[in-house]
Amino acid sequence: MSASDLPFAPVSGVRLAAAAAGIRYRDRDDLVVLELEPGSTCAAVFTRNAFCAAPVTMARNHLAQAAPRYWLINAGNANAGTGQQGLAAARASCEALAKVMGCQPQEVLPFSTGVIGEHLPVERIAAALPSMVGALSSGAWPDAARAIMTTDSVPKLRTRRVEIAGRTATLTGIAKGAGMICPDMATMLAFIATDVAVAPDLLKQCLQTAVDPSFNSISVDGDTSTNDACVIAATGALGNARITDAGSPDYAALSSALEGLCVELATAIVRDAEGATKLVTVDVQQARDIAEARQVAYTVAHSPLVKTALFASDPNWGRILAAVGRAGIADLDIDRIKISLGDVLIVEDGGRAQGYEEAQGAAVMAEPEILIQILLGRGDTQARVLTCDFSYDYVRINAEYRT
Repeated sequence: MSASDLPFAPVSGVRLAAAAAGIRYRDRDDLVVLELEPGSTCAAVFTRNAFCAAPVTMARNHLAQAAPRYWLINAGNANAGTGQQGLAAARASCEALAKVMGCQPQEVLPFSTGVIGEHLPVERIAAALPSMVGALSSGAWPDAARAIMTTDSVPKLRTRRVEIAGRTATLTGIAKGAGMICPDMATMLAFIATDVAVAPDLLKQCLQTAVDPSFNSISVDGDTSTNDACVIAATGALGNARITDAGSPDYAALSSALEGLCVELATAIVRDAEGATKLVTVDVQQARDIAEARQVAYTVAHSPLVKTALFASDPNWGRILAAVGRAGIADLDIDRIKISLGDVLIVEDGGRAQGYEEAQGAAVMAEPEILIQILLGRGDTQARVLTCDFSYDYVRINAEYRT
């Protein structure tokens, strides 16, 4: 599928451009500039990794200082683990774009993804920027979605429409990520824009609400990146009265649409996970609280033994049972636990379910999409985590990542 074939809707007040800066890749775009019209509001969530990348530090600082006018995104180099030199490089990149666009450096939010520990070639970024000014276009979302890819095999681009104040609003977003995915805030990188006018504090609240059941509920390999960031801009070009009440119908409609968009993008990331052949939902029910439910779900989702069994289509239910048992839940009554593969009950009363046949489990495990359902028998809280299998290609891709 070519970039022009990707379905999307432009967002009024947003223009983008992509270019090949030669940061790491040859013969492909790896640099994106996104321009926001004056008056736009922004909100973002970032990685909690202690070794957060220089652009994360810079973007967080700039967001607190000024209303962003531009986002600058590069692929191929994470500018993480680079110390003071990395901060200087992130700052210089913002200054280079500010000079070209005639704005203040604090009005630029930088984002990077790629190899950790290598210094960002700022001179290549600066050299590519002048030609991008004339290329800015509201229709360049597909080009941007491709330019931010690293080990992704397909771009992730989605659009949602929602009625706000009697008008049709647009939300469009792109994301990248295929490995090093177990976000502790958002995903590897996600960029979303809407033409709705929203108060800054409510926009941040809306984003934080949306990332929890979406980007914060996925795992490919259990690794949280140094560069995770999810950012949203609201241009206000729709012309609605600014949403200032979290209890209003307009806020509820926007929040629901944003969550739906984030879930779509997060699911696309797991579908495109490095070497993955299966999309797996781990659904934990009857927990005492959300923390307990997520703890069990992630223990199963992160288990290499479970993930390799999924790849082999092997209904080795003992691996799932063992993962639940080692999740660290106090006073777990194993006789009350029920585990199912799809609609096939495999575990009850502390062991193999009566009437379970291996062929039933094998049939479920052979499907491209699999549901693992776990009933803890302790309460009424539920949590879901999306994950995938581990294949030979996951090892190959990560073993060869820097070659």
